[in-house]
Amino acid sequence: MDFPALVTVLALLLYAATGFRVGQMRARHNVMAPSVSGPPEFERAFRVQQNTLEQIVLFIPALWLFAFLVSPNWAGAIGLVWIGGRICYGSSYLRDPQKRGPGFLVAFGAAAVLLVGALVGAIVKLF
Repeated sequence: MDFPALVTVLALLLYAATGFRVGQMRARHNVMAPSVSGPPEFERAFRVQQNTLEQIVLFIPALWLFAFLVSPNWAGAIGLVWIGGRICYGSSYLRDPQKRGPGFLVAFGAAAVLLVGALVGAIVKLF
C-alpha cells in the first residue's frame, strides 16, 4: 500500500500548492480575506483551488477503495494520471479558463475509473 500512500501525499501537496498560489494572488492583488472576488488572475487561482478541493473529496476515497479491493499498484498508477490531469487543468485554467477541459476530463476520468473499479471490486468480493 506504499504506492497509494505516496500518491495520496502527492495529491495533498498539489492541493496545498493551489492554496499557496491563492495566497500569492491575494498578496499580489491586495485581496483581503475573506473576500473571494478580485482581479481575474486571483479569481482563476481561487477557482483552481476550490475545484481541486471538490475533486479530491471523490478522488482520495476512490483511490483507497480501489487499492484495497482491486490493486494497490493499479490504484497508484491511475492516481498519478489524476494528479497529471489536475496539474494540466490548473495550469490551463490559470492561462485561459476556456482551455481547462482536457485536464478536467483526464482527472475526472481517472477518478471515475477508480470509483467504478472499487464498486466492481466490492461486488465481486461479496460473491
